[in-house]
Amino acid sequence: MKKTISAIFSLLILLAGVNSCSKPVSFYKVVNGQFSRDGEPYYFIGTNFWYGSILGSEGEGGNRERLAAELDTLKSLGIDNLRVMVGSDGEPNPSKAYPSLQVTPGNYNDTLLRGLDYFMSELDKRDMSAVLFFNNAWEWTGGYEQYLEWCGYGKAPIPNIDGWDKYQPYVRQFVMSDTAKALFANYVKFIVSRTNTVTGKPYSEDPAIFSWQIGNEPRVFSTDSLNKAVFVQWLQQTAQLIKSIDPNHMVSIGSEGYHGCEDDWKLYEKCASIPEIDYMNMHIWPYNWEWIDRSDPAAGVTRDIERSIDSTNAYAANHEAIAEKVNKPLVCEEFGYPRDSFRFATSMPASARDSYYKNMFEQVVKNRKEGGKFAGCNFWGWGGFGVPRHTYWELGDDYLGDPAQEQQGLNTVFVTDSSTVHCIEKYTSLLK
Repeated sequence: MKKTISAIFSLLILLAGVNSCSKPVSFYKVVNGQFSRDGEPYYFIGTNFWYGSILGSEGEGGNRERLAAELDTLKSLGIDNLRVMVGSDGEPNPSKAYPSLQVTPGNYNDTLLRGLDYFMSELDKRDMSAVLFFNNAWEWTGGYEQYLEWCGYGKAPIPNIDGWDKYQPYVRQFVMSDTAKALFANYVKFIVSRTNTVTGKPYSEDPAIFSWQIGNEPRVFSTDSLNKAVFVQWLQQTAQLIKSIDPNHMVSIGSEGYHGCEDDWKLYEKCASIPEIDYMNMHIWPYNWEWIDRSDPAAGVTRDIERSIDSTNAYAANHEAIAEKVNKPLVCEEFGYPRDSFRFATSMPASARDSYYKNMFEQVVKNRKEGGKFAGCNFWGWGGFGVPRHTYWELGDDYLGDPAQEQQGLNTVFVTDSSTVHCIEKYTSLLK
């Protein structure tokens, strides 16, 4: 009997030892103004892979074989940080990502939800992570305009059809609409509270989540001081809601920075200073912001590359100064540059883009060496093995880096872009 008790006691000690030695769940955090994981500083070169959760689906738009190939390729290039759409909202239109996750308020496409679960499980297998963004100030996932339409504000304009002069006054109403924001809050609660059907793990305990992100380029769309104050309040309340459900993961805004804050540095700093916001964002778009001659883009893409780089560096430096002030990391999580001659076919060279990427990557590498605030970047965007079929995306086409409202191939990096792929691989290796 004594021997039996002794054996059981020894077994319990052994099991306790095994449990104590098992690797704890490791989350990305901000420590002393720097990203950290497992006690080590984390700097990264990543990409936008907005359609990843759709590829993970077994339904319309899904392609798990392609997903595996894309993730394996990105991992081999040293990319482990992906910025991804949780899902789009509402009925399809020519400018919107499809299929939709939230078909009507609170009514979710379960096949796509399981696609998101599968996608996250595949990231976890590869020790990769995702920034998961919810809302969108722009039309291509629904977001602002879809919530407003659901709340009785009338049919949402489509910019490519109705024009920006009609779209922007419409979406301006979102920040001031309590009913629209309440629908969005319900969506956030539903997703953050979810348990992954593939792994059985709550999302709040998933190490493959780098951060939850409030939206893709959320804007106030107004210069009115009250609207700006309500905008900051909404961002803080949303961040507080996320952290009340999931205290393990970081929260970010998804802001373009200065240009996404109505060219108001004070507003940007207020947003960056929200205690529940863990790190800062900026986006940079030389063509959209007319750092490239838009009247003659075929020549301007290569002719204006130095101007674009200089303007980028100045824009980044101003944001870095605020990052130092508020002591938070800074990520340039969107930047893109067109192919030479402003032509979109995969056969077209991308030498100017390579130069632009090189400059951005060098800044992250430099900050890694010096312990600076500019801690990461996500180029826009990865199209990998996808093949463009039409100038603008049509139902049944491959998903690329360019959403449906943009020319397919405009900013996309394909696996066949050997010079760009080599540039990416070179600089990710310098961050190890």
